[in-house]
Amino acid sequence: MRLFFSALALCAAVLGQAADQGFPLVEAREVTARGGLPNFFRKAQTTGAEIKVGYLGGSITAQNGWRVQTLAHFKQAYPQASFTEINAAIGGTGSDLGVFRVQQDVLSKGPDLLFVEFAVNDGGADPQRIIRAMEGIVRQTWKANPGTDICFVYTLTEALSPPMLEGKLQRSASAMEKVADFYGIPSITLGMEVAKLAKAGQLVWRAKLPKTEAEKAALAGKFVFAADGVHPHDSTGQVLYTQAIIRSLPALAIANASPTPHASKLALDPANWERATLTPITAAKLSAGLTPVDMKTDAFAKGWANRLPAMVKLTRPGQSIEFKFRGTHCAVYDLVGPSGGMVAVTLDGKAQKPAQRIDAYCTYARLANFVVGTDLPEGVHTVRLELLADPIDKAAVLAKNKNKIDKPERFAPLEFYPGGLLIIGELVP
Repeated sequence: MRLFFSALALCAAVLGQAADQGFPLVEAREVTARGGLPNFFRKAQTTGAEIKVGYLGGSITAQNGWRVQTLAHFKQAYPQASFTEINAAIGGTGSDLGVFRVQQDVLSKGPDLLFVEFAVNDGGADPQRIIRAMEGIVRQTWKANPGTDICFVYTLTEALSPPMLEGKLQRSASAMEKVADFYGIPSITLGMEVAKLAKAGQLVWRAKLPKTEAEKAALAGKFVFAADGVHPHDSTGQVLYTQAIIRSLPALAIANASPTPHASKLALDPANWERATLTPITAAKLSAGLTPVDMKTDAFAKGWANRLPAMVKLTRPGQSIEFKFRGTHCAVYDLVGPSGGMVAVTLDGKAQKPAQRIDAYCTYARLANFVVGTDLPEGVHTVRLELLADPIDKAAVLAKNKNKIDKPERFAPLEFYPGGLLIIGELVP
């Protein structure tokens, strides 16, 4: 699984570096306080307060690293209050999915503070799309609760590090800073110490933690960041991330001493994704004989019940799903995995590129999404999704990442497991 997330981050980084020259990079600073976190700190100092801290991000946040460590710090620093986490991290996903699931996975639980971490997984994304998605997260959050404080955090990988070694934020983080500036949101660059060590030649980006004396001697006292150059070791790289946040907290506590409701302001980008919605797939029209599965009792589906709002299993060619929506963007929130098949996609009567629901990393099932249409003219659009009988050379697909079919019966089916519709707008009858 980690190999997939590492490869995804590497691909994103390569794409991001290729486009850095056309996008102005922001000077890297460990903390930019802006409006700070006034509501959070006031509540944290209140005896008996119950505080919920949300963590929306990718696999680096999903690790038992800076997320777990910062929550432990809050509990120790403010013993008069009680803290619980809202863990809304999904590996291999960026802000383009986060903006659709923030309501379900975070805001519905009433966070007092929301950390947003997508700089790595957004590494290869278009800056304007990043701005629209991140702005959508901000505007949805403050619409749900103007008292929720938000903090952007920027993680780092070996592949994304070149700008940081020159004192600049990578492209994705630079795009996010535009949103942070506009809304007065504080941001913390977690990798400043990482870049400092790397520039001094004291960092090992990818290695196992040394255990034997010989292994320790071979590393000559250097700092081992991660096993793969992406996911920091919990006891080394993740600690550097946590320390960056702890160092930054005093600046965020005094940036704006007076608690205040946050205002959404006029939009930075009028086409931002504030209208992003996650609608259960069961709201669409299912073909005859196709029924939703019970997310509480189905052995396979219940493993995804904390993320997917519903699930329909398409297992026979010709089974289909149809719906209409009013808006400008539509994607499908589903699973990819060994049993994935090919899905025909029709938008407004025109065939789109089929969606293949298995990729080179699919030795297991994982959450994913695919775009049906984006930047569409505002209006009503019709969509049809149909499971095809088209065979897939799954051995060849897996071979692209040097994976192999272990048990043929796992890969023999051609199936489709949608759970939600990601729409900028709304589903219509």
